[in-house]
Amino acid sequence: MEFFTNTKYDFLKFRYHAIALSLLLIGAGIISLIVKGGPNYGIDFSGGVLVDVCINKPNVDIGEVRSALANVIPPASIIQAARTDTGEDASCKGSEIVIRTPMIAGSDQSEDDIEGEVAKTSSEIEKQLASSFGELQVIRKEMVGPRVGKELRASALWSIVAALAGILVYVTFRFQFWYAFGAVVALVHDVLFTVGIFSLLNKEIDLTVVGALLTIVGFSLNDTIVIFDRVRENLGQRNLKDMSFYNLLNLTINQTLSRTILTSLTVLIVVLCLFFFGGPVINEFSLALLLGVIAGVFSTVFIASALVLWRYGNQQPTSSKRIR
Repeated sequence: MEFFTNTKYDFLKFRYHAIALSLLLIGAGIISLIVKGGPNYGIDFSGGVLVDVCINKPNVDIGEVRSALANVIPPASIIQAARTDTGEDASCKGSEIVIRTPMIAGSDQSEDDIEGEVAKTSSEIEKQLASSFGELQVIRKEMVGPRVGKELRASALWSIVAALAGILVYVTFRFQFWYAFGAVVALVHDVLFTVGIFSLLNKEIDLTVVGALLTIVGFSLNDTIVIFDRVRENLGQRNLKDMSFYNLLNLTINQTLSRTILTSLTVLIVVLCLFFFGGPVINEFSLALLLGVIAGVFSTVFIASALVLWRYGNQQPTSSKRIR
């Protein structure tokens, strides 16, 4: 099935406008990260306590919850109402409250002592809420010590770096270095764009978001490889031997346009369903995928292809020797 056949859109005509837009958005995200002192790490990376409870009373005021926990959690803690009708869990008929308590900076306790305090804080939160609001149900509880959080941050970073390095080697072997370079720059663009938007929206980055970032890398690379593979085929066509590399790249993007739209639209529909109906637990995960799908298609056309054009655009006529 193809929705777009024999199209002749000049995508690369807008490459400089697209690159400028990307730099603007990524720059805004980087400035936000600098101002905020880094990403808004979730409990997985920052360490602390997350308690998600269902209080069997409707429309519980967040101010009352904060007052009830004033002697248990630090002022920097985040208290949010999830769903006030049925809650994240179908059995919750009252008010669902999520409490996120970060590690207290500057503590002179050892890491083992702090980890003990984390477990104690979680228990105190449940006890105090039960005392103030009566019967409640614990839906979810997470506890991470500072040492584990630091190790997880390092592991997450290295997993992304290792994935990008492996992709650079693979695409260099499959094609050529400059094709690999364009692909990796496009992938870095997707990751930076997603992390920057998360910072602008003040969304948390946890292990599920890192998983989404790695998924984005794979999805975006797949689109890029499809276009590069078609470029290789077109370079060997005799009837295209006198075509400029600029026109050949545009032709290739148009030839794969139907496949790109069908694949991306299918993924986008699933991700939108997760985002709107998946609940708060996977909200950040689905948002990261949503941003990544959009950024992946954009970067494949306007970043990866534009960099290859910049490297080989002045070589005419086209030659299959440029790409194995």
